[in-house]
Amino acid sequence: MSLQNPPPKRYIGLDIHKHYLIAIGVDADLNQVFGPQRVQMSRLAAWIHKTIMPFDAVVLEMTTNTWEVHDSLLPYAHSVTIVHPPHVSLITRAQVMTDKIAAATLARLHAKGLLVGLWVPPQDVRDRRALIAQRSKMTRLSTQAKNRLHAVLHRHHLSLPAGDPFLESQHAWWLSLPLNPLEMMRVQSDLNTLIFARSQIDLLDNTLTQIAAIDDRIMLLVQLPGISILSALTILAAIGRIDRFPSAKQLVGYAGLGARIHDSGQSTRTGRITKAGRKDLRTALVEAAHTAANTHPHWQSELARLEPRIGHNKAIVAIARKLLVAVWYILSKGEVDRHAEPERLARKFLQTALNLGKANRQPGVSPGAFTRHHLDRLDFAHEVTQVTWGKKRRPIPLPPSAQPD
Repeated sequence: MSLQNPPPKRYIGLDIHKHYLIAIGVDADLNQVFGPQRVQMSRLAAWIHKTIMPFDAVVLEMTTNTWEVHDSLLPYAHSVTIVHPPHVSLITRAQVMTDKIAAATLARLHAKGLLVGLWVPPQDVRDRRALIAQRSKMTRLSTQAKNRLHAVLHRHHLSLPAGDPFLESQHAWWLSLPLNPLEMMRVQSDLNTLIFARSQIDLLDNTLTQIAAIDDRIMLLVQLPGISILSALTILAAIGRIDRFPSAKQLVGYAGLGARIHDSGQSTRTGRITKAGRKDLRTALVEAAHTAANTHPHWQSELARLEPRIGHNKAIVAIARKLLVAVWYILSKGEVDRHAEPERLARKFLQTALNLGKANRQPGVSPGAFTRHHLDRLDFAHEVTQVTWGKKRRPIPLPPSAQPD
């Protein structure tokens, strides 16, 4: 290590809770040289300024307010390392665990270099993850309310009205059902929940659409079947910088879509996927795989090939893994989806342009010009001159390509 960056003298483990933290420090020989100290979170800034030194290597586990604590510590400490709690438990497997033991364990493991730190995302990635997580919560809230309303109909053997029963125009029908006053109150509450959840989803979607409009990577991912603006944003927020993953295999492992492996002696066994990664990334790819397997000829044939041998669910997971590998090649190598069909892709770009809306496209760029630009970008300059659109399949001409023949 260079003289400009000398090794730390103290290794401080923090066991963080909602209202307080416990801090214990050891030296390189694992002798306890600091703490234990109990610090209220309301006094965290003052404690850091007074206690943490430039020769302190601080380690803490990932929890609710980890990023805020990390950002507060970083200007004062030698280094700040964040670790995944299951990784620590795999090393220690302690039968007795208290706050002090947890902090001391973190400090000692860090002093001996046994902990692997997590990537600390920049603020813009954290903000995108938070927006997408908030939207998922609102979607779950809406789904729960719909399930409760369905349950009312099942209990009373009632039939659904024509059309979408959860539109606001149908609320009068729900309120006219022959229910007792208390059950009707619950129905009213669920209808109000749906209104609230939808308003929040619309608000979040507007913000996410604005973000998508200025991120060139979105349209690179949208070329893949099953990937929409929202799923592309989810994938990018989960991945962060693609150069963190030197290979597609590492990205698959990060998503938890890799298979468990036991290789010992003359025995080699593989099992289910590990699920030891980001759930949001894995979920987005599985949902994309379902759509791709239902709509795209290549992935339909892939499902037909895999399903008889490994079953439907495992086949979908295998397709999700293949799509994630394609994501890695698109983002890291700039490659084009090799299974892309130009006309199908043109329709998807046109739909994406309409979803973005006039306000989020560049001034003066029509949906057709938007579609042409992204076809040219993917080297499909002259394969498509028009897009069939709508139920009547009417042809919509595209502007001529700017690329030479």
